[in-house]
Amino acid sequence: MIDVRWKAFFFILSLSAVSLFVWLTTSTTIALLTFSSILLIYLAIQVYGLYQLQTWLKKPILGDIPEGFGLWEDVFNAILKYERNNNLKKSELNAALERFNTVANAIPDGLVILNATNEIEWCTANAESQLGLNLATDKHLPIVNLVRNSHFIAYLYNGVYNDPFKLKDARNTDAILEIWLIPLVSKQKLLISRDITQLEKVDAMRRDFIANVSHELRTPLTVVGGFIETLSDMEGAVPESIRGYFDMMQDQTTRMRRLIEDLLTLSHIESNTQPPEDRPIEMLALINMLHNDAKALSNGRHHISVDIDQQLDLSGAADELHSALGNLVSNAVRYTPEGGEIRISWQPRNKLAVFSVSDNGIGIEQQHIDRLTERFYRVDRSRSRETGGTGLGLSIVKHILTRHQAKLAISSIPGKGSTFSAIFPESRIIKK
Repeated sequence: MIDVRWKAFFFILSLSAVSLFVWLTTSTTIALLTFSSILLIYLAIQVYGLYQLQTWLKKPILGDIPEGFGLWEDVFNAILKYERNNNLKKSELNAALERFNTVANAIPDGLVILNATNEIEWCTANAESQLGLNLATDKHLPIVNLVRNSHFIAYLYNGVYNDPFKLKDARNTDAILEIWLIPLVSKQKLLISRDITQLEKVDAMRRDFIANVSHELRTPLTVVGGFIETLSDMEGAVPESIRGYFDMMQDQTTRMRRLIEDLLTLSHIESNTQPPEDRPIEMLALINMLHNDAKALSNGRHHISVDIDQQLDLSGAADELHSALGNLVSNAVRYTPEGGEIRISWQPRNKLAVFSVSDNGIGIEQQHIDRLTERFYRVDRSRSRETGGTGLGLSIVKHILTRHQAKLAISSIPGKGSTFSAIFPESRIIKK
């Protein structure tokens, strides 16, 4: 196909040649008339081509595209080729979109795409069923207008999506959904909802079993421990040759009682679906209590320092946070060799608030850090038993922090020490 520009050039060249020939063979007037006539005919053809294009554009059906003449033949052929390619790409895109929708709707989890202002752009049928949405009517509506749960709204606007959020279905009180938010490009978010009702029921049965067994064991252990302690205190009741065995029994009974108490505490925290108290906590007083407890536990074997931002308080359940933060402090005292340093800090970090406990103890290898919050996981089992650990402390800490929308961060270098940090969101911070 000859380029349109070359065709126009050849036409002008031919018209000039014809006009020149007529001028040389006849007269100037006839040459001008010939030139004007041919030019008018050419312009009429172009106007007619524009008319054909305008008519077709009003109803652009691929089979009705004009054939054209001259330059317009190439134009209409180019448009025909472009439209065919465009229709082919559109068909491929529609097929790909159809496959995507088929796969997305086959996933048992619900998928919702939110824009930068948390408005619904797209969702799957499972998301409609689980969250009570209707894409036909709810598109471009804020999801907070449809999922009316204050804790979900706080989770959505918190901006920290490392852990999932558990949401009870408002229409079915027995159903429990697990919500994940994944940031996408252009400040969009992908919301994933998963029905975990059966998993929660199994987990509740496990917690109830542990709680019932622990409760039933508490009484006989108390009786056995009381008898052992009574016999040990009675003069002459226990021969000196076997007194060491009684001491060992007393230690193991005490350890089992601590283990049962921790199991009951963990079971209570896990089964408590109610949000924690939202009362102001004076962190200066709380951390001073933790400092005094650490000094008493250390008994002068460590140097313990405190760095507190007195203008920074929290809202939450004071008893739960005292237990969680106290566990981090007591762990540092127990696992730091004599003469070591322990630093307790409460400071702002960006828009967050961080409680951290650092030590220069033995440290923890990286392979163990991700598993420290598992129940009964110990880096060194013999050392944990010697220090009185039950293997449940950090699991309790993690659950308490999760209830307060906070997270536990652990960093450690073997032989140099560890830092355990409880990081609280901006929504929990109270500035004086």
